[in-house]
Amino acid sequence: MGDHEPARLPGRCACGAARYQLTGPPLIVHCCHCTWCQRENGSAFAVNALIEADRLQLTAGKVVTTVLPSASGNGQVFARCPACGVTLWSHYAAAGDRVHFVRVGTLDDPSACRPDVHIYTSTRQPWVRLPEDVPAFPGFYRPRDVWPEESLARLAAAQQSSAT
Repeated sequence: MGDHEPARLPGRCACGAARYQLTGPPLIVHCCHCTWCQRENGSAFAVNALIEADRLQLTAGKVVTTVLPSASGNGQVFARCPACGVTLWSHYAAAGDRVHFVRVGTLDDPSACRPDVHIYTSTRQPWVRLPEDVPAFPGFYRPRDVWPEESLARLAAAQQSSAT
């Protein structure tokens, strides 16, 4: 799975008041080119490391949550530093609160989480060049077609734990 080698990946907001660490490798890393991510991030795309909630530890400070509209109409929950407002991670309704979509740019070493897949490339900015060695999809994809078996098993376990 990509270049996610460190056992612990620390991260923080812009002001440093809210700090966290990933205690294991991400399930997968998305580079999303949808227009919603472009608007929410003020950039051409968003890079999100998906990880189970129990593998993310808040190590300093706190986060506040904000619900923003989403393409699905179900809203998206953003976890932000209350001091500087930087989004550290979010939750999509389809994935629930058992999986965090961590903003890779908030990691101390964002290069540790190279994208495993580019999604919604049909709306990517025309000046963005996609790497030839990373799968790309015009929309979303079927996880079982892209995710490693270990990540699929971890996701199933996280979903199961939320049902109990």
